[in-house]
Amino acid sequence: MSGTNEVVLHLAAITKRFGKLVANDAISLTLHRGEVVALLGENGAGKTTLMNILFGGYTADSGSVEVFGQTLPPGNSRAALDAGVGMVHQHFTLADNLTVLENIALGVQSLKSVRLRKSEIYNKIRSLSDEFNLKVDPSARVGSLTVGERQRVEILKALYRDVKILILDEPTAVLTPQEADDLFATLRLAIANGLSIIFISHKLHEVMAISDRVAVLRHGKLVAETKTADTDKNALSSLMMGTAAKAPDIAVSNPGKPLLSLKNVSTPSIANMPGLKSVSLELKAGQIVGLAGVSGNGQAALADVVGGMRMPSQGVLVLGDIPLKQWSPRIAVQNGIARIPEDRHKTGTIGDFDLTENTILEGYSNAPFSKGGWMSWSKARAFATDIIQKYDVRCPGPDTRIRVLSGGNMQKLILGRVLEADPQIVLANQPVRGLDIGAVHYVHSQLLAARDRGAAVLLISEDLDEIMGLSDVIHVISGGRLSPPFARGTMTPSELGIWMAGQGFDAQVAHAS
Repeated sequence: MSGTNEVVLHLAAITKRFGKLVANDAISLTLHRGEVVALLGENGAGKTTLMNILFGGYTADSGSVEVFGQTLPPGNSRAALDAGVGMVHQHFTLADNLTVLENIALGVQSLKSVRLRKSEIYNKIRSLSDEFNLKVDPSARVGSLTVGERQRVEILKALYRDVKILILDEPTAVLTPQEADDLFATLRLAIANGLSIIFISHKLHEVMAISDRVAVLRHGKLVAETKTADTDKNALSSLMMGTAAKAPDIAVSNPGKPLLSLKNVSTPSIANMPGLKSVSLELKAGQIVGLAGVSGNGQAALADVVGGMRMPSQGVLVLGDIPLKQWSPRIAVQNGIARIPEDRHKTGTIGDFDLTENTILEGYSNAPFSKGGWMSWSKARAFATDIIQKYDVRCPGPDTRIRVLSGGNMQKLILGRVLEADPQIVLANQPVRGLDIGAVHYVHSQLLAARDRGAAVLLISEDLDEIMGLSDVIHVISGGRLSPPFARGTMTPSELGIWMAGQGFDAQVAHAS
């Protein structure tokens, strides 16, 4: 263990219920100075609930939280912050209408103080940004940032407060492997200086690389604790799931005709998000097309075009054999295009709607849910119940507001909503972000099943292993430019990395000239 014997945090018999659901069942956990404890478990195992209790976001039904020997008042985030506890949330807690600088500094200083000390705050954020390799413009409005940039702001917000205990809830979910490596390198320096970390991640190779100890939750209970050096990824996976994880078998694809084609499509850039630059792409029946790239390089623009959110400013969009003159989300849905959106909170669900309402968001006006303008809520509820059971959505029931679900269970509900509609084209944008290993394998098996039924699948992911493992054809996007297609198994990670960095495009231009 890299830490000392000084106990900086002690959770004692924490229990938390949401109605009939026991999210945490008498969990006790200790953290030492300079130590990293990885907290593992399947989606809905109770990890985020436990950390929200520690950070004051929830009040435990029973149990206590001690920080540096002092018992924290329950449900008091300010007390947790004052005690030196910081948290990088899995779900962003940022104000879109404020700048990066204002989001980071507010809560530590008043808005008036922020404005008076803007230059000083700006320089501190820049210094942290450079030190931790978390590049973001302090003057940019958060609403204009990509998902990856927002995650960086969340990390900077915690680091700005000079925390002594840092809770990291899926901190690398939207970072590239290189950015994650840089973050870990800097965290190790902070750990050597006494920072203590609780690290929540479904990326087991990261858990093995950064943690000293591992605690595993299953169905709200602490089922195992072990030194990281005494275990391995397979053993941890089995502890999380209660059984061994098995990746789906991938058969050779049998692609058919193009169902949707982009021909020399361009779109304008929006703020700091690049548009597409003369992109040509074919989505064929029975084929998974993987899109690799560093966050913020045109993936959002391409997803918007495919999903009907944006019409090309130049080029042609062809549905089957028909060039499109009009394009909208409604037209896309009517033509069998289904979306697994990148941001499940902002564009995938409505937090205050229940699960039933969320399952029919894109099909409420169609049979069997609607007839003659009248909703059949009994059929909608039956549909939601079927998805909950079939896709293992862990929740009290279909009348539950979706905002109380874990991110992984939200994602499984969206997946069910998409695939049960038997779509012709599936736009899967970061479909397994934040999911445990069992859920990842399940999502992948369902995407493969959709492919084998004849659907065209566009898989957008920043996880190169996922792209290489699942895709029949791979494209790389960089600065809005799209690479040629690469067949499965013809490119190494390093070769794809060259294209992701833009160097492949430069070499292509040089060769052409």
